[in-house]
Amino acid sequence: MADQTNHGAEATQKSDAAYWAANVRIIVISLIVWALVSFGFGILLRPALSGISVGGTDLGFWFAQQGSILVFLALIFFYAIRMNKLDKEFGVEE
Repeated sequence: MADQTNHGAEATQKSDAAYWAANVRIIVISLIVWALVSFGFGILLRPALSGISVGGTDLGFWFAQQGSILVFLALIFFYAIRMNKLDKEFGVEE
C-alpha cells in the first residue's frame, strides 16, 4: 500500500514538473518575442528598418509606436489560448 502511495506521489511530482516546464517555456518564448519586437525592432533595428514604409511612416517608427503594442496584445491572446490547452493536457483546467 505504501508503495502505491509513493508511486502516485512520484507520478504527480513528475506531472507537476512537466507542467511547469511547459509553462515556463511558453513564458520564455513570449518574453523573447516581446523583447525582440519592442526593444529590437523599435530601438536597435530602427535605423535598418527606416527604408521600409508602412502607413506613411518608416517600419522602425511603426514598431516603436504601434507595432510593439499590437504584438503585445497578440502575445496575451497566444498565452491565454496556449495555457488553456496546456491546462487541459494536464487536467488542471478550471
